[in-house]
Amino acid sequence: MKILVTGAAGFIGAALCRRLVAEGGCEIVGVDNLNDYYATELKYDRLANLGIVRESVEWYKFTRSETYPALRFIRMNLEDTQAMQMLFANEAFEVVVNLAAQAGVRYSIQNPHSYIASNIDGFINILEGCRNHRVEHLIYASSSSVYGLNGKVPFSEHDAIAHPVSLYAATKKSNELMAHAYSRLYDLPTTGLRFFTVYGPWGRPDMSPFLFVDAILHDRPIKVFNHGDMWRDFTYIDDIVEGITGLLNRIPEGNSAWDEINPDPATSPAPYRIYNIGNQQPTRLMDYIACIERATGRTAKKEFLPMQPGDVYRTCADSSELTVATGFKPATPLQEGIDRTVEWFKSYYHL
Repeated sequence: MKILVTGAAGFIGAALCRRLVAEGGCEIVGVDNLNDYYATELKYDRLANLGIVRESVEWYKFTRSETYPALRFIRMNLEDTQAMQMLFANEAFEVVVNLAAQAGVRYSIQNPHSYIASNIDGFINILEGCRNHRVEHLIYASSSSVYGLNGKVPFSEHDAIAHPVSLYAATKKSNELMAHAYSRLYDLPTTGLRFFTVYGPWGRPDMSPFLFVDAILHDRPIKVFNHGDMWRDFTYIDDIVEGITGLLNRIPEGNSAWDEINPDPATSPAPYRIYNIGNQQPTRLMDYIACIERATGRTAKKEFLPMQPGDVYRTCADSSELTVATGFKPATPLQEGIDRTVEWFKSYYHL
Protein backbone atom coordinates (compact mmCIF):
# COMPACT_ATOMS: atom_id res chain seq x y z
CA MET A 1 0.00 0.00 0.00
CA LYS A 2 1.26 3.48 -0.87
CA ILE A 3 0.15 6.08 1.66
CA LEU A 4 0.42 9.87 1.71
CA VAL A 5 0.60 11.34 5.22
CA THR A 6 0.30 15.13 5.34
CA GLY A 7 1.44 16.95 8.44
CA ALA A 8 4.19 14.34 8.76
CA ALA A 9 6.36 16.57 10.98
CA GLY A 10 3.41 17.29 13.26
CA PHE A 11 2.54 15.55 16.50
CA ILE A 12 0.04 13.00 15.20
CA GLY A 13 1.53 12.77 11.71
CA ALA A 14 5.01 11.86 12.92
CA ALA A 15 3.60 9.29 15.35
CA LEU A 16 1.53 7.71 12.57
CA CYS A 17 4.52 7.56 10.21
CA ARG A 18 6.58 5.92 12.95
CA ARG A 19 3.90 3.28 13.48
CA LEU A 20 3.47 2.57 9.77
CA VAL A 21 7.17 2.18 8.98
CA ALA A 22 7.72 0.05 12.08
CA GLU A 23 4.96 -2.34 10.99
CA GLY A 24 6.25 -2.51 7.41
CA GLY A 25 4.36 -3.46 4.28
CA CYS A 26 3.68 0.14 3.25
CA GLU A 27 5.41 2.82 1.21
CA ILE A 28 4.98 6.17 2.94
CA VAL A 29 5.32 9.70 1.58
CA GLY A 30 5.28 12.39 4.25
CA VAL A 31 4.48 16.03 3.49
CA ASP A 32 4.83 19.07 5.75
CA ASN A 33 5.58 22.76 5.25
CA LEU A 34 7.38 23.03 8.61
CA ASN A 35 5.75 26.36 9.39
CA ASP A 36 6.69 28.37 12.47
CA TYR A 37 3.33 28.26 14.31
CA TYR A 38 5.47 26.68 17.02
CA ALA A 39 9.20 25.93 17.22
CA THR A 40 10.39 24.32 14.00
CA GLU A 41 13.20 22.69 15.99
CA LEU A 42 10.69 20.25 17.46
CA LYS A 43 9.33 19.45 14.01
CA TYR A 44 12.79 18.78 12.61
CA ASP A 45 13.55 16.59 15.63
CA ARG A 46 10.41 14.55 15.01
CA LEU A 47 11.63 14.03 11.45
CA ALA A 48 15.10 13.12 12.72
CA ASN A 49 13.44 10.49 14.92
CA LEU A 50 12.09 9.06 11.65
CA GLY A 51 15.53 9.10 10.02
CA ILE A 52 14.96 12.28 7.98
CA VAL A 53 18.15 14.34 8.29
CA ARG A 54 17.48 18.06 8.73
CA GLU A 55 20.26 19.15 6.37
CA SER A 56 18.69 17.13 3.56
CA VAL A 57 15.24 18.75 3.85
CA GLU A 58 14.54 21.25 1.07
CA TRP A 59 11.44 22.72 -0.52
CA TYR A 60 9.95 20.45 -3.20
CA LYS A 61 12.71 17.86 -2.91
CA PHE A 62 12.25 14.29 -1.69
CA THR A 63 14.40 13.03 1.16
CA ARG A 64 14.53 9.31 1.95
CA SER A 65 14.73 8.20 5.57
CA GLU A 66 18.12 6.84 6.59
CA THR A 67 16.38 4.53 9.07
CA TYR A 68 13.27 3.46 7.19
CA PRO A 69 13.80 3.03 3.42
CA ALA A 70 10.02 2.87 2.87
CA LEU A 71 9.63 6.50 4.04
CA ARG A 72 10.24 9.60 1.94
CA PHE A 73 9.59 13.19 2.97
CA ILE A 74 8.99 16.34 0.95
CA ARG A 75 8.57 19.90 2.19
CA MET A 76 5.68 21.70 0.50
CA ASN A 77 2.49 23.65 1.15
CA LEU A 78 -0.87 21.97 0.67
CA GLU A 79 -2.25 25.22 -0.72
CA ASP A 80 0.33 25.13 -3.58
CA THR A 81 -2.08 23.81 -6.21
CA GLN A 82 0.47 23.07 -8.93
CA ALA A 83 2.83 21.23 -6.59
CA MET A 84 -0.02 19.15 -5.17
CA GLN A 85 -1.23 18.24 -8.65
CA MET A 86 2.25 17.02 -9.56
CA LEU A 87 2.62 15.07 -6.32
CA PHE A 88 -0.62 13.14 -6.87
CA ALA A 89 0.07 12.60 -10.57
CA ASN A 90 3.56 11.22 -9.96
CA GLU A 91 2.98 9.07 -6.87
CA ALA A 92 -0.31 7.17 -7.41
CA PHE A 93 -1.33 6.99 -3.75
CA GLU A 94 -3.82 4.34 -2.66
CA VAL A 95 -4.61 5.95 0.71
CA VAL A 96 -4.27 9.55 1.87
CA VAL A 97 -4.21 10.51 5.57
CA ASN A 98 -4.57 14.28 5.79
CA LEU A 99 -3.33 15.49 9.18
CA ALA A 100 -1.88 18.80 8.00
CA ALA A 101 -3.72 21.87 9.25
CA GLN A 102 -3.28 25.21 10.87
CA ALA A 103 -4.08 24.10 14.40
CA GLY A 104 -5.08 25.95 17.55
CA VAL A 105 -8.40 27.37 18.68
CA ARG A 106 -7.02 30.52 20.29
CA TYR A 107 -4.54 31.30 17.51
CA SER A 108 -7.42 31.37 15.00
CA ILE A 109 -8.81 34.45 16.72
CA GLN A 110 -5.66 36.46 16.00
CA ASN A 111 -4.67 34.91 12.66
CA PRO A 112 -7.83 33.90 10.78
CA HIS A 113 -6.40 34.07 7.25
CA SER A 114 -3.82 31.35 7.90
CA TYR A 115 -6.68 28.95 8.69
CA ILE A 116 -8.42 29.61 5.40
CA ALA A 117 -5.20 29.09 3.44
CA SER A 118 -4.19 25.84 5.12
CA ASN A 119 -7.46 24.26 6.21
CA ILE A 120 -9.68 25.27 3.28
CA ASP A 121 -7.45 25.96 0.27
CA GLY A 122 -5.10 23.14 1.24
CA PHE A 123 -7.93 20.68 1.79
CA ILE A 124 -9.53 21.34 -1.59
CA ASN A 125 -6.20 20.44 -3.19
CA ILE A 126 -6.22 17.16 -1.25
CA LEU A 127 -9.76 16.42 -2.42
CA GLU A 128 -8.94 17.27 -6.03
CA GLY A 129 -5.84 15.11 -5.96
CA CYS A 130 -7.80 12.19 -4.54
CA ARG A 131 -10.65 12.37 -7.02
CA ASN A 132 -8.48 12.97 -10.10
CA HIS A 133 -6.11 10.11 -9.30
CA ARG A 134 -8.55 7.52 -7.99
CA VAL A 135 -7.34 7.37 -4.40
CA GLU A 136 -9.09 4.45 -2.70
CA HIS A 137 -9.60 6.10 0.69
CA LEU A 138 -9.13 9.58 2.16
CA ILE A 139 -8.88 9.79 5.95
CA TYR A 140 -8.72 13.34 7.29
CA ALA A 141 -8.45 15.09 10.64
CA SER A 142 -11.49 16.86 11.98
CA SER A 143 -11.79 17.95 15.61
CA SER A 144 -13.97 17.70 18.69
CA SER A 145 -14.16 21.49 18.50
CA VAL A 146 -16.84 21.17 15.80
CA TYR A 147 -19.37 20.38 18.56
CA GLY A 148 -19.18 24.02 19.66
CA LEU A 149 -22.25 25.04 21.65
CA ASN A 150 -23.61 21.49 21.72
CA GLY A 151 -24.09 20.78 25.43
CA LYS A 152 -25.26 17.18 25.09
CA VAL A 153 -22.59 14.79 26.38
CA PRO A 154 -21.06 12.50 25.50
CA PHE A 155 -20.67 14.00 22.03
CA SER A 156 -22.05 11.73 19.32
CA GLU A 157 -21.28 11.84 15.61
CA HIS A 158 -25.02 11.58 15.05
CA ASP A 159 -25.63 14.96 16.74
CA ALA A 160 -25.94 18.18 14.75
CA ILE A 161 -22.92 20.53 14.81
CA ALA A 162 -24.42 23.80 13.67
CA HIS A 163 -22.75 26.20 16.13
CA PRO A 164 -18.92 26.26 16.15
CA VAL A 165 -17.38 28.83 18.52
CA SER A 166 -14.02 29.39 16.78
CA LEU A 167 -12.83 29.83 13.22
CA TYR A 168 -10.66 26.73 13.65
CA ALA A 169 -13.78 24.70 14.43
CA ALA A 170 -15.59 26.27 11.48
CA THR A 171 -12.81 25.22 9.10
CA LYS A 172 -12.93 21.67 10.43
CA LYS A 173 -16.68 21.54 9.96
CA SER A 174 -16.11 22.90 6.47
CA ASN A 175 -13.71 20.04 5.76
CA GLU A 176 -16.42 17.55 6.65
CA LEU A 177 -18.89 19.29 4.34
CA MET A 178 -16.36 19.46 1.50
CA ALA A 179 -15.49 15.79 1.93
CA HIS A 180 -19.16 14.83 1.76
CA ALA A 181 -19.64 16.79 -1.45
CA TYR A 182 -16.74 14.92 -3.07
CA SER A 183 -17.96 11.58 -1.73
CA ARG A 184 -21.37 12.28 -3.26
CA LEU A 185 -20.21 13.81 -6.54
CA TYR A 186 -17.26 11.56 -7.33
CA ASP A 187 -17.85 8.44 -5.24
CA LEU A 188 -14.67 9.23 -3.29
CA PRO A 189 -14.56 7.27 0.00
CA THR A 190 -13.82 9.68 2.84
CA THR A 191 -13.51 9.18 6.60
CA GLY A 192 -13.33 12.12 9.01
CA LEU A 193 -11.88 11.70 12.50
CA ARG A 194 -12.87 14.08 15.29
CA PHE A 195 -9.86 14.09 17.62
CA PHE A 196 -10.29 14.77 21.34
CA THR A 197 -7.39 16.54 23.16
CA VAL A 198 -4.47 14.40 22.03
CA TYR A 199 -1.41 14.37 24.32
CA GLY A 200 1.82 12.44 24.82
CA PRO A 201 5.57 12.52 24.03
CA TRP A 202 6.55 14.81 21.13
CA GLY A 203 3.33 16.78 21.70
CA ARG A 204 2.54 20.31 20.58
CA PRO A 205 4.01 23.17 22.66
CA ASP A 206 0.76 25.15 22.47
CA MET A 207 -1.27 22.41 24.17
CA SER A 208 -1.89 22.33 27.92
CA PRO A 209 0.16 19.16 28.70
CA PHE A 210 3.29 20.80 27.29
CA LEU A 211 2.54 24.24 28.71
CA PHE A 212 1.79 22.94 32.20
CA VAL A 213 4.79 20.59 32.41
CA ASP A 214 7.12 23.31 31.15
CA ALA A 215 5.80 25.89 33.63
CA ILE A 216 5.82 23.54 36.63
CA LEU A 217 9.36 22.27 35.97
CA HIS A 218 10.58 25.86 35.63
CA ASP A 219 8.69 27.10 38.71
CA ARG A 220 6.37 29.38 36.75
CA PRO A 221 2.64 29.72 37.37
CA ILE A 222 0.24 27.86 35.09
CA LYS A 223 -2.84 29.56 33.67
CA VAL A 224 -5.98 27.75 34.82
CA PHE A 225 -8.93 28.94 32.75
CA ASN A 226 -12.53 29.07 33.93
CA HIS A 227 -11.03 28.83 37.43
CA GLY A 228 -10.38 25.12 36.87
CA ASP A 229 -14.01 24.24 36.17
CA MET A 230 -13.48 22.55 32.80
CA TRP A 231 -13.46 18.97 31.55
CA ARG A 232 -11.42 17.45 28.71
CA ASP A 233 -11.35 14.00 27.12
CA PHE A 234 -7.55 13.55 27.10
CA THR A 235 -6.49 10.86 24.61
CA TYR A 236 -2.99 9.38 24.51
CA ILE A 237 -1.13 9.53 21.21
CA ASP A 238 -0.56 5.76 20.89
CA ASP A 239 -4.30 5.16 21.24
CA ILE A 240 -5.00 7.76 18.55
CA VAL A 241 -2.56 6.11 16.14
CA GLU A 242 -4.13 2.73 16.85
CA GLY A 243 -7.49 4.15 15.83
CA ILE A 244 -6.17 5.66 12.60
CA THR A 245 -4.37 2.51 11.46
CA GLY A 246 -7.49 0.47 12.13
CA LEU A 247 -9.33 2.52 9.50
CA LEU A 248 -6.78 2.42 6.67
CA ASN A 249 -8.40 -0.57 5.01
CA ARG A 250 -11.92 0.07 6.25
CA ILE A 251 -13.29 1.92 3.26
CA PRO A 252 -16.69 3.49 3.96
CA GLU A 253 -19.75 2.51 1.99
CA GLY A 254 -23.03 4.32 1.59
CA ASN A 255 -25.63 3.95 4.32
CA SER A 256 -28.32 1.71 2.78
CA ALA A 257 -30.75 2.74 5.55
CA TRP A 258 -30.31 6.47 4.90
CA ASP A 259 -33.42 8.48 5.77
CA GLU A 260 -33.59 11.82 4.01
CA ILE A 261 -36.39 12.97 6.32
CA ASN A 262 -34.18 12.34 9.37
CA PRO A 263 -30.65 12.62 7.96
CA ASP A 264 -27.77 11.18 9.99
CA PRO A 265 -24.85 13.67 10.16
CA ALA A 266 -22.31 10.84 10.54
CA THR A 267 -23.25 8.86 7.41
CA SER A 268 -24.64 9.31 3.93
CA PRO A 269 -25.86 7.41 0.87
CA ALA A 270 -22.37 8.30 -0.40
CA PRO A 271 -19.18 6.54 0.81
CA TYR A 272 -18.72 8.97 3.69
CA ARG A 273 -18.21 8.42 7.42
CA ILE A 274 -17.45 10.48 10.52
CA TYR A 275 -16.01 9.00 13.73
CA ASN A 276 -15.17 10.37 17.15
CA ILE A 277 -11.77 9.24 18.38
CA GLY A 278 -11.38 9.93 22.08
CA ASN A 279 -10.69 8.35 25.43
CA GLN A 280 -14.38 8.45 26.48
CA GLN A 281 -13.35 9.36 30.06
CA PRO A 282 -13.36 13.15 30.51
CA THR A 283 -11.15 14.50 33.29
CA ARG A 284 -11.72 17.59 35.39
CA LEU A 285 -8.98 20.13 34.75
CA MET A 286 -7.87 20.23 38.39
CA ASP A 287 -7.55 16.42 38.49
CA TYR A 288 -5.51 16.56 35.30
CA ILE A 289 -3.19 19.14 36.89
CA ALA A 290 -2.85 16.85 39.91
CA CYS A 291 -1.64 14.07 37.57
CA ILE A 292 1.09 16.39 36.27
CA GLU A 293 2.04 17.39 39.82
CA ARG A 294 2.47 13.72 40.75
CA ALA A 295 4.53 13.03 37.62
CA THR A 296 6.82 16.01 38.20
CA GLY A 297 6.95 15.70 41.98
CA ARG A 298 6.12 19.41 42.26
CA THR A 299 3.12 21.53 43.21
CA ALA A 300 1.93 23.90 40.51
CA LYS A 301 1.59 27.61 41.11
CA LYS A 302 -1.88 28.37 39.73
CA GLU A 303 -3.15 31.58 38.15
CA PHE A 304 -6.94 31.26 37.98
CA LEU A 305 -8.51 33.03 35.01
CA PRO A 306 -11.94 33.28 33.32
CA MET A 307 -12.90 31.19 30.30
CA GLN A 308 -11.08 32.20 27.11
CA PRO A 309 -12.94 33.07 23.88
CA GLY A 310 -13.33 29.99 21.68
CA ASP A 311 -13.09 27.52 24.57
CA VAL A 312 -15.85 25.10 25.56
CA TYR A 313 -16.73 23.88 29.04
CA ARG A 314 -16.60 20.13 28.44
CA THR A 315 -15.52 17.65 25.78
CA CYS A 316 -16.50 14.01 26.01
CA ALA A 317 -16.31 11.50 23.17
CA ASP A 318 -18.70 8.71 22.41
CA SER A 319 -16.31 6.57 20.33
CA SER A 320 -18.52 3.48 20.30
CA GLU A 321 -18.98 3.67 16.53
CA LEU A 322 -15.22 3.50 16.00
CA THR A 323 -15.04 0.61 18.44
CA VAL A 324 -17.64 -1.31 16.42
CA ALA A 325 -15.82 -0.55 13.18
CA THR A 326 -12.24 -1.30 14.26
CA GLY A 327 -12.18 -2.60 17.83
CA PHE A 328 -10.77 0.76 18.97
CA LYS A 329 -10.31 0.79 22.73
CA PRO A 330 -8.06 3.36 24.43
CA ALA A 331 -5.66 1.48 26.67
CA THR A 332 -3.59 4.21 28.34
CA PRO A 333 -4.71 5.51 31.75
CA LEU A 334 -4.26 9.27 32.17
CA GLN A 335 -1.63 9.07 34.91
CA GLU A 336 0.43 6.59 32.89
CA GLY A 337 0.23 8.79 29.80
CA ILE A 338 1.19 11.89 31.78
CA ASP A 339 4.12 10.02 33.37
CA ARG A 340 5.43 9.07 29.91
CA THR A 341 4.94 12.63 28.67
CA VAL A 342 6.86 14.15 31.59
CA GLU A 343 9.64 11.57 31.21
CA TRP A 344 10.00 12.45 27.53
CA PHE A 345 9.89 16.19 28.28
CA LYS A 346 12.72 15.93 30.81
CA SER A 347 14.82 13.83 28.44
CA TYR A 348 14.20 16.02 25.38
CA TYR A 349 14.97 19.28 27.20
CA HIS A 350 17.76 17.78 29.36
CA LEU A 351 16.06 18.64 32.65
